[in-house]
Amino acid sequence: MIRNLLCLLACAIILTGCVCVQSTEHANKCDSAAACKRIKEPPQVLRHVVLFKLKDGTTTEQIKKIENDSCSLSSKIDEIHDFEWGTDVSVENLQQDFTHCCLFTFLSEADRDTYLNHPVHTEFGTQLKPYLDKLLVVDYWTKQ
Repeated sequence: MIRNLLCLLACAIILTGCVCVQSTEHANKCDSAAACKRIKEPPQVLRHVVLFKLKDGTTTEQIKKIENDSCSLSSKIDEIHDFEWGTDVSVENLQQDFTHCCLFTFLSEADRDTYLNHPVHTEFGTQLKPYLDKLLVVDYWTKQ
């Protein structure tokens, strides 16, 4: 009986084509938890990659606030389909001093543009600017 229920549940999940995405299940944990939402993954998404280096002398507390604020963007801007972030751990020494990476996923260019002009994003940029040493942004459509 239990085996049949598990099989039925597995089939239902496979047939719906949905996955459960928890916004706090990133490379690093964000402090604010967000509700799990069911989404259907499209065949192609727009990635917005942000690499940055903070200025020398930025305190641990300031870095933590910047990391938390970047994580909170995904819970405050609906157009962000998915988000993850992490700090550099490369052993190749090709990172050109960049220390942090944020990866935003959007379903359309219009969603990305809304995010770029969103007051929450603008405010985050203003708060980040005094601590920012280097910034690199790359956008691309995923290829299968």
